[in-house]
Order: sequence, then structure tokens, then C-alpha cells
Amino acid sequence: MGQGQQEQVSTSLAGAVSEEISASLAPVDAELERRYPGDPGTRQPVHTVYVPGDVFAADTVRSWGEKALTALDRHAPDAASFAAVLGLSDELAEPVYARVRAKLEHEPVEDLRVDFEDGYGPRPDAEEDESAARAARLIAEAYQNGTAAPYMGIRMKCMEAAVRDRGIRTLDVFLSGLMAAGGLPEGLVLTLPKVTYAEQVTAFARLLEAFEKAHGLDAGRLGFEIQIETSQSILATDGTATVARMIQAAEGRATGLHYGTFDYSACLGVSAAYQASDHPAADHAKAIMQVAAAGTGVRVSDGSTNVLPVGPTAKVHDAWRLHYGLTRRALARAYYQGWDMHPGHIPTRYAAVFAFYREGFEQAADRLARYANRAGGDVMDEPATAKALSGYLLRGLDCGALDIGEVARLTGLTRADLESYAVPRRGDLTVSTH
Repeated sequence: MGQGQQEQVSTSLAGAVSEEISASLAPVDAELERRYPGDPGTRQPVHTVYVPGDVFAADTVRSWGEKALTALDRHAPDAASFAAVLGLSDELAEPVYARVRAKLEHEPVEDLRVDFEDGYGPRPDAEEDESAARAARLIAEAYQNGTAAPYMGIRMKCMEAAVRDRGIRTLDVFLSGLMAAGGLPEGLVLTLPKVTYAEQVTAFARLLEAFEKAHGLDAGRLGFEIQIETSQSILATDGTATVARMIQAAEGRATGLHYGTFDYSACLGVSAAYQASDHPAADHAKAIMQVAAAGTGVRVSDGSTNVLPVGPTAKVHDAWRLHYGLTRRALARAYYQGWDMHPGHIPTRYAAVFAFYREGFEQAADRLARYANRAGGDVMDEPATAKALSGYLLRGLDCGALDIGEVARLTGLTRADLESYAVPRRGDLTVSTH
């Protein structure tokens, strides 16, 4: 048969067969759209900083940046010394160090949670009321005057009987204070801790729904993170994955799953000396969280380390190496967010994040450019890989590891182009263009 000869096409099935199949799968199509909408395409912070409700102040964000810079000046005053501590290559040493210092000066905290749970503890009602009202006022003022972190909010007490009423009241005081100060900021985040049953998630969703109705807000305006800190949140009594049920129980309001390193470890009986985010029990929990959240638009966050970089330089360096290593480990496992508990942690948080994106930047840019231009190479990439490559570059841009100019220079793509690959339409990931 000649190369230019037109093929004869024939079929055997009537058109009605396809229509009947489509009709039978219509409910499944609707379920896929509802339950697995895909990533929202918005910025995900690289960390969450927790500050007790009685400690939070108007200058907290700036203070954390200043303290982190002081720690750098004292324990790693230049790129070479910082790189030596963390094992950064000569190629990465200067750009990472310079970007870390710039980040600490201009945006030291990406996500801040004013804590009214473990970090705050039980207090007289009048005192907690005042702290919650104060947090609302200070956060509203920060967004109004441009000093806020990109994301800010509170962690209330959980929905268990002993503290439920107190947690509900704190949330009400805080949200009402924001409304009185001008409305809910775009970067508002709420965290529900110590969830054990999906019904608690639904109850919290109802609570937020009631607040929206009371203030005439759009339905679904308030979302929240679910903190995974108990064995029951991973595996239910019937052997099913509770965390997957919790995502659905939130009725579209769940925005994140945050792993609680120490509560979860203690729940499983892990000795205090071995409670860490790289413990096998932690890996198991986060793997289940990751699979349950995939495709739902709910993002997963790693936990924290309680080893603080304080004291003499040698001790600080040891803590920095530990934190850097745990952060790099999490990034490789696609946990792009974690918790930071001390200002001394954020230099190594950003060092790990910036090194992660910069060291793989050129290869990712080259692969995505070849994919976009349908050019050959030593790797045959599929649409799913293009999604991962563009997502990698976008996260690098959002945190400050990369600049749009260098990304555009190597890929030939705009940010809008990257976003179109990172958040494709349903079905685009199943058909290769190669």
C-alpha cells in the first residue's frame, strides 16, 4: 500500500451504542467532577508558622524575619559558611544564600497560624475571648497595611466534647472580629485539629455554613485544613481509610491535610526520642493522606521538628542540618509544605526549598520546552509529566526560588502557559501528544 493512499475506515457499532454507554456513565462523570476537581492552581505556601494566641503581635511576621537574619549573621554570616553546614554545592551556595536573605527581609513567613490549641492551652474564657478578638484585629490591620503574610488564620480547639464549645466560641469571636474590621481577607486559613471522625468534619462545615448565612457571605466562602493527629484519622474501626471520608465529609470546604508529627506519633506509642517526620509511622500516615487527597484539590502538609536551632553555633548547625534534611526529604516525596516552630528554622526551610527548585530547574525547563515544541530528547514525556514539570516551575516561582525571566528564557513559556500545563482540563492527562 502506498504511503499516500487513503485508508478505508469502517465501523460495526451503531451510534446508539455510544450514546447508551455515555448515558450509563453520566453519574460517574458527575462524581469525578465533584470529588476530583484537581488542583486549584493557587499558590501553596512552603510552610506554616505557629504562634500562640497570647504571643502573636502586630510585628510577629517582621520579628521572625529579623530573628532569622540574626541567626544567619551569628552562625553562618556568608554563603560559604552556610553552604558548608548544609552541604550545598559551590554552584548553589551563593544564589541560595542570597535568596534566603532576601526572603527573610521581604517575606519571612508565607503562612501564619495564630494558635488557640496546644500552643495556647486552657485559659479563662474572658482571656481567650480577648486573645481571639485581638488576633482578628491585628490580622485585619496587617492585610490593610500590607504587612500580612500571604496566608494567615487561626487553629481553634478541636470538636471533642471537652473543648468543643470553647473552640466554637473562639472561632466565632475571631471571624466576627474580621467581619467588623472590614471583611474576611483573601488569605484567611482555618485549621481544625485532632479530628478522629468524619462526622466532626461535617459538624465544622455546618458551623462555617451557619456563619456564612449569618453574615450574608457566599456559600462555601470559608474553607479549612484538617489536622491528621490521631490513629483514627488514618484507619477507621471498620478498616477503611478515615482521611478519605473526611475529605468528602467537608463537602468541598477542605483545603489541606496537615500531619501532626508529635500527637500522631504519641498516639501510636512511639517513644519521645523517636518521634520525627521521617519515622516509618509518619511515612505510612502521610502516604495514605497523599493518596486520599490526590485529585481532590486538597493539599498535604508535612509536620515539624521540635529540635530547635538555639544555643552555641555547633548545636545550631546540627539542628539546621536536621531540619534541612527533613525538608529536602519531604520535598522529594511531594510534601511541598511543612510546619516551622521557631524563627531559626526558616533559614533552612528556604535554603532547602530554594536548593530543591534551583538544582533541578534547568533540566525541568529543558524537558518542558521540548514537550511544548514537540521536540525530541532523551526522555519521552507524557501530558502527566508536563503537568508535573510545570507545577515544579510554578512552585519555584511562587516561593522565590526562581524568577519568571529565567524560566521564560529557558522554556519560551509565559506563566499563563505554565498554568495551562499544570492545571489541564479533565481528560488531557490520558492522551499523549507524542
